[in-house]
Amino acid sequence: MRTPAGLESLIEQGIIQAVVRPLLSGKEAQVYLVISDDEERVAKVYKDAQQRSFKQRAGYTEGRRSKNSRDQRAVAKGSRHGKAQEEAAWRSAEVDTIYKLRAAGVRVPTPHYFLDGVLVMELVKGAAGEPAPRLGEVEMTAQAAKVIFHQLIGEVVRMLCAGVVHGDLSDFNVLLGTDGPVLIDFPQSIDAAHSQNARAILLRDVRNLNRFLLGFGGTPPPLRHGPEMWDLYAQGQLRPDTVLTGYHQPSEAEVDVEALLLELAEDASEEAARRSAR
Repeated sequence: MRTPAGLESLIEQGIIQAVVRPLLSGKEAQVYLVISDDEERVAKVYKDAQQRSFKQRAGYTEGRRSKNSRDQRAVAKGSRHGKAQEEAAWRSAEVDTIYKLRAAGVRVPTPHYFLDGVLVMELVKGAAGEPAPRLGEVEMTAQAAKVIFHQLIGEVVRMLCAGVVHGDLSDFNVLLGTDGPVLIDFPQSIDAAHSQNARAILLRDVRNLNRFLLGFGGTPPPLRHGPEMWDLYAQGQLRPDTVLTGYHQPSEAEVDVEALLLELAEDASEEAARRSAR
């Protein structure tokens, strides 16, 4: 195949020996199957800002700050330098998050190189050695779906203990590897401690996992892992090995029924559009 422009510099430097084929195209990046260090890996080439379709970006980048005060001022003014710095920070956000999550014991792909806006990382494989399918592409029994759901809730707990909320978690951002689910796609992840949107986004991530489970005839009662998880985190009581009950009772002040119904309707519409596009 013709060498993608975004991978040319990595080939010239010997980091990538060959490009095998495209794997998928997402709203933020194009992913290729490549040979690097004599083994199969993936190369994620981030799209330019004008090509990305991810919306409401400000709600996700809140809390991300450059350590350089000049860069902060440039970003605030929207200057050319500021836009360049903001774009560089956006592209590096995922690799920073992956290293952080791996150190916290979260199941994510192993990163190997990040150069010229390209992230080269582990190829998560399925049972036959092929690239692992996304969870939304796998048929399974209700019981198997329930097991995976609880595994994923455990990963979300470990992420939150590391101060990270995925931000776009669904069965399309989980690979089913030989050893279980692996979480992917973190450019939109947020800092749980420094974003006022963290709780709402975490609850949406967990609702997406609930919908995945229910799609296979899963658990009957409404589950409240998200609010339970967040309350424990806010109280400083959440631990990486915390086992949630899913039956957390919110205070009356927590519940805004009209806003909740509107949010659920918007989520369902957004998920339907995402599935149709993919």
